[in-house]
This record gives sequence, structure tokens and C-alpha cells, in this order.
Amino acid sequence: MNKILNHTLLSLGMLLLVTAVAFGQNQFPSQIWHKGNIYGSEGQNYTGLVKYDLDNNLVQLQTDRIETFTASNVAYFEIFDEVYGGVRKFYSLPYSLNGDYETPIFFEVLTEGENVALLCREYIATDSRNMGAWGPMSMNPLWGPQTMTGYRLAFNYYFFKDNQIQRYSLKKKDLFSLLSGYEDEINLFMRKNRLEHDKRGDLLRITAYYNELNNN
Repeated sequence: MNKILNHTLLSLGMLLLVTAVAFGQNQFPSQIWHKGNIYGSEGQNYTGLVKYDLDNNLVQLQTDRIETFTASNVAYFEIFDEVYGGVRKFYSLPYSLNGDYETPIFFEVLTEGENVALLCREYIATDSRNMGAWGPMSMNPLWGPQTMTGYRLAFNYYFFKDNQIQRYSLKKKDLFSLLSGYEDEINLFMRKNRLEHDKRGDLLRITAYYNELNNN
């Protein structure tokens, strides 16, 4: 019994430590330097501390100096997010954000298969609730607070399918349209696992399940 209690207290202590670090940072992932790698469009490989800026599609590398790269000269970059947990990968892909013409921009890849990949772009939005709410992220239940005082971490989601990137409207009917052919199976999977059609971690599981269905 004592061993179980000690293990429980240790686990709780680690949880509180991670929570304290996350709140102590008082920063969102894009505002923090992470250990990582940048892979250039011509095969270069850079290792150091990495910070990304999706608003301007820039990524910075800190070694003995700071270098700045654009999405045009980066194939992809990866970071290990020590605060929120997990390795995260961002690919440079051509896309038209404003409807004019396609340019390389960064997308985070949440899950991918032979048929479809789920992508996202995070941004910091104003939070009228002004509270620190917790929510599950894709990689780890300790991914951290979704909101900080006055602001929250938000996401736009995209599906890469048939060599096209399509923005997801967060409407359930559009999800079934994008993941066509298995509406009944996906509906049942969502009900059994209590998954929502507009949450990051749930969308990841739904997309992964769709790829499994296509591979059977």
C-alpha cells in the first residue's frame, strides 16, 4: 500500500511540476526556444534551438548566432516541445492563404497516412473568458494550458488529400465529406469513443482511424 501511495504522490508531484513550468513560462509554444532540427530545401541539416513564427512563416535557429529561414528555403523542421511534450513536425507546403496565389507556408502535421493527412496552423487568439482552461492536445495529456490570461491557443485545421490542401470548416457534415466512404463507421467510432468533430486530439484519432479503414 505504501509503495502505491508513494508512486501516486510521485506522479502527482511530476504533474504539478509540469503544470508549474507551463504557467511559469507564461508563454505559448511559438514564443519559446525548443531543441530541434531544420531541414533545408536543398538538403541542408541544421541542429540547435528552434523558434517558429507561423504568422510570418519564419523559423529561427539559435547556435552561436541566430539565423532566420523562410518557408521558401525550408523543407520541414521538427522540435521537441519540452514544456508541452512530444516531437512536433512542420512542413513547408504551397498554399494560398489569401486566395491570390500559392506560396510556401508552414503546416504542422498531426497525423498522416497513405490516403489523407491532418494538418494544422496554430495562432494566438483573444480569450474573452480570461481564464486558464485545460484541454487535451494531440500528443500528451500534459500538453499544457490552452489559455493564458487574456489569450488562448487556437487552431485552423486542414486535410491533405488527393494532392490538395483543403481547409476544414469545423462542421461535422464537412468532416464526413472530406473523409468520404466510411461515414457510418466513423460515426460509430466517434460515438463509442466520445469524440468531437472540432477538437485537436479527437480529429487526430478520427483521421488515423479513417486511414486504417482505407488500408484494410
